[in-house]
Amino acid sequence: MLTDHHSANRTTVLAIVAAVTCLTLTSCTTVSAQDDATPSTSGSSGPPRAADGVLPDHTSAYDTDLPGIAKLDPALRKAVQQAETAMKDDGIKMQVTTGWRSKKYQEELLDKAIRKYGSKKKALEYVAEPDASHHVTGHAVDIGPTNADDWLIRHGSRYGLCQTLSNEIWHFELVTKPGEDCPPMTDPTKN
Repeated sequence: MLTDHHSANRTTVLAIVAAVTCLTLTSCTTVSAQDDATPSTSGSSGPPRAADGVLPDHTSAYDTDLPGIAKLDPALRKAVQQAETAMKDDGIKMQVTTGWRSKKYQEELLDKAIRKYGSKKKALEYVAEPDASHHVTGHAVDIGPTNADDWLIRHGSRYGLCQTLSNEIWHFELVTKPGEDCPPMTDPTKN
C-alpha cells in the first residue's frame, strides 16, 4: 500500500513539474516572439527581424500574421496559398522561406553576399539591390523544400506562378495568367 501511495504522489509531483516547465517555456517563447515582432526602423541597428520580413522555419502562405506574408501582393499571396493547398493534396509540405522583405533586410542579404563572393558584381548574381528586389515590393516568394520547388516549377503556371530566375529554383513570381505558359527566365549571371 505504501508503495502505491508513494508512486501516486511521485506521478502527481512529476505532472506538476512538467506543467510548470511547459508554462515557463511557453512564456519564454511568447516573450521571444514578441521581441522578434518589434518593428524596426530604418535607423535601428541590429539584424533584420520579423517586422523586416524575416520568417521562421516552416512558414505557411497562410501565416498572414507575419509581415513577410501579410505584405505580399494580395494576388501573389492568394496564388501561393492555392498552390500550397494543391501540394498538400499531393503529399508535399511547402514552406515560404522568404516573402516580402524590408529594404533593410534586403541590404543585409546583399552585404552578406558581397562578403561571401568577394565583390558586389558577383553578389548581384544572387541578391538584388533593395531598389531592384521584387521581394521588397512584395512581388516575389522563395519556396522550399526542393520537392516543393520541383512541384511548383511543373505546376505553378496553373496559378500564374513561375520560376523567374534561372539560378534560383526556389524563386517564384506571379508573371502569367493562371493556366498560361511561363515567360522565359532571367539569367542574373549575364548582367
